[in-house]
Amino acid sequence: MLAIISKYKEELNLAIAHEHKVADEYARVYTKKEARGRVIDSLHQEATMWMDQFALTLNGSQELPQLLAKAKEMVDAYSAPEEIHGLLSYCQHMIDLMAHIIRSR
Repeated sequence: MLAIISKYKEELNLAIAHEHKVADEYARVYTKKEARGRVIDSLHQEATMWMDQFALTLNGSQELPQLLAKAKEMVDAYSAPEEIHGLLSYCQHMIDLMAHIIRSR
């Protein structure tokens, strides 16, 4: 009888250890997901700020290309959604277009 009780205690301890391991893994994944969300929010805020700056600045300032380069570095460092990549590509296109317009004057 003691051997059976001992066996079940051992199985219970293994199950509890597995439960703790699963809970720890869930916490790690959840924390990583939240951190990624904060980075994406930051990228979105920066891209929005950059677009606002772009809309106000049509004089060939080098500030815009520098802001875009910084945003691209952040996007490359984290796996940002495709929408952010698309927005930055659009911004690059607009900078190129602005540069062309300024050179054509």
